[in-house]
Amino acid sequence: MSAEARPGAAGLPRNLCLFDLDHTLLPIDSDHAFGEFLVRVGWADAEEFRRGNDAFYAQYRAGRLDIDAYIEFTTAPWRHRSAEERRWLQGRFVEEVVRPHLKPAALDLVRWHREAGDLIAIVTATNEFVTRPIAELFEVEHLLAVELERDEAGTITGRIRGVPSYQAGKVTRVDQWLASLGARWEDFERTSFYSDSPNDLPLLERASDPVATNPTPALHKTAQERGWRILKLFHDQEIHP
Repeated sequence: MSAEARPGAAGLPRNLCLFDLDHTLLPIDSDHAFGEFLVRVGWADAEEFRRGNDAFYAQYRAGRLDIDAYIEFTTAPWRHRSAEERRWLQGRFVEEVVRPHLKPAALDLVRWHREAGDLIAIVTATNEFVTRPIAELFEVEHLLAVELERDEAGTITGRIRGVPSYQAGKVTRVDQWLASLGARWEDFERTSFYSDSPNDLPLLERASDPVATNPTPALHKTAQERGWRILKLFHDQEIHP
């Protein structure tokens, strides 16, 4: 049965394309870099916060991040600041840290999928406060990031709202997002997912077109064993699927 004939598939693009963000579309880890930026602007103690930020990043790289503890830690320096201060922080971070690391190859890859008419989303374990402006730089409307809980007054609590988009949680979040569109995985002829990390194996395994992008040695080995595409995005000239 074609995608167009499936119930709920009317009007959907033929293909689905999902991107991890850090070390996939960006050559940096925006979450860790944001922590360093908090220190630079004086919103966090250099020695204490950097020690904690590095420790959580090591947990992530090892695939055992306590994401609830991390969100409480990483939002503490700014979550009680005014909305105006938070906007100032986001703006400076994007201009001083993120924009200089935008790579033409990554922008071109996203643009290629957009011009092909694919349904595109960024699916990242970094929180929405850090990543929403970055998604806008890539002109990607749909962002599935770690959502931050807010209390009745709208204050960020330091807890996660809903399922965190980390490891298997990424699959759950994509399922939920597609359902909100009246769609299912089966409605697409091809589902691509680009990622650098073994943390994303659950979503890579769910995609029909998994692409190990700037992969870690562990993911590179897995991709070779399973016959997945390997893309060194910031070195290769040919990026078209």
